[in-house]
Amino acid sequence: MNIQELLHEYNQGYRDFSGIHLNRVNLSGASLSGIDLSHADLSHADLSRADLSRANLTGANLTNADLKGTDLSGANLTSVNLIGADLRRASLVGTDLGQADLRTADLEDADLRGANLKQVALSGATLRRANLASACMDGTDITGVDLEGANLNLLRSFDRDCETGTFHRWVTWDGH
Repeated sequence: MNIQELLHEYNQGYRDFSGIHLNRVNLSGASLSGIDLSHADLSHADLSRADLSRANLTGANLTNADLKGTDLSGANLTSVNLIGADLRRASLVGTDLGQADLRTADLEDADLRGANLKQVALSGATLRRANLASACMDGTDITGVDLEGANLNLLRSFDRDCETGTFHRWVTWDGH
């Protein structure tokens, strides 16, 4: 399937594109809200400034994808591979990133308010000036993560806090 066919089918109301192979595709600026791209290969894809709000990307491969300024609010990104992805200025408000792999990803200035980051691999990631307010980071290793200027206000972390909605004004991690 090529890009024109995908966009045509999407505009006709079709949403299930699970398992599709679209590596290195250019969908910059595309409006694909609510699309199902679960288990799709989108490695090295240009999805910058796209609307992928409420999309299902469960288990998708987005290795080294360009997601700068992309709207991923309310999307399901559980177990997604985002190694080396560029998510600068992306909106991930309320996004489920549980068990995602974000090693070496760039999330500078990203909006992660209320996002689920439970058991996410973040080693080597950049979260400079990212908004992590009310994000759930239970079981997430942030050793070696650049959090300079990040908003950690009301960060939810550890044990049952993410399920109960209990908020803490602190977080602990091994900063060595």
